[in-house]
Amino acid sequence: MVLALLALARTVPALADEAPISLKIVGGLGGVSQYTRSEMPFWTGQVPQLTRGRVRAEIAPFDRSGIRGPEMLPLMRLGVVPFGTVLLSVSSSDEPEINAVDLAVLNPDIATLRRTVGLLRPRLETLLKERFNVVLLAVYTYPAQVVFCRQPFSGLGDLSGRRVRVSSVGQSELFEALGATPVVIPFAGIPAALRDGIVECAVTGSLSGNTLGLPGIATYVSRQAISWGVSVFAANAGAWAALPEEVRRQLQAGLVDLQEQIWRAAEQETEEGFACNAGRPECVNGTRGQMVVLDDEPRDRQRRAQLLRDVILPGWVRRCGSDCVETWNTTMAPSRGILARPE
Repeated sequence: MVLALLALARTVPALADEAPISLKIVGGLGGVSQYTRSEMPFWTGQVPQLTRGRVRAEIAPFDRSGIRGPEMLPLMRLGVVPFGTVLLSVSSSDEPEINAVDLAVLNPDIATLRRTVGLLRPRLETLLKERFNVVLLAVYTYPAQVVFCRQPFSGLGDLSGRRVRVSSVGQSELFEALGATPVVIPFAGIPAALRDGIVECAVTGSLSGNTLGLPGIATYVSRQAISWGVSVFAANAGAWAALPEEVRRQLQAGLVDLQEQIWRAAEQETEEGFACNAGRPECVNGTRGQMVVLDDEPRDRQRRAQLLRDVILPGWVRRCGSDCVETWNTTMAPSRGILARPE
């Protein structure tokens, strides 16, 4: 797959304006609805229609293409991957600033996440262009990542002493600050880890957790999002510039619609997950359980602000440096009322 993409990167600049254009796209995570219901149908079905048959596209998910998540941006910089979806949390190990939009507890609901992305998107565009020579074309989000627990809890303050499945550095820092023990476990291993007592709680998607069968193992789930899983669709600058101007306009228009479709689906899937876990009639695509769904309480909103100020932001600044302090304080601090301070 990587060799095929390298060959494509070498041939794109030679395309004549009127020649048929074939694109190979590296998409997001395979097997999830963002890819199967949105990305794949867009590139294989809608793009030929948008371009009146001028562009034909093939797409494969990055996790089934022989590409590790952290490799995506370096490969895009080289042009080996000319067009691709990049999960920011996975790529932020080398470039922490690019995941500023999705820090733990920063966006407890999707409305807040939309505002955060709106504020930080210009900076993200600049970072990707200057550091990786890629053009940002769309921002996607996966559904909310929330806390499931076997035993009752009423909010973040009750998680002290519990072992919690996590999937990122930011999530680990959060639960350590709460007095919990973070444990990194693959997605597919969550049910067994909960059932066998390896962990008492787990962070995962509200509907994906339902699909895993967590309503039969866990009893409580919280509505507040710990994080989301924001990704970007981007193009190597050279490969993008090599496309005819009309094709670029057509793709950009289509990607605006695709981006909104993915955001609406993420919101709907998040809410349906809660409905299914609680066993409400609105559950259509999941299994109806009998879980208690916890609302977001004022005390948790206050605790999140304290954690963001005292734990999450300082940890991010340590990994990221002075550029992140300036980014936060010029874009986010005015709306959040929390300043980032140099370490």
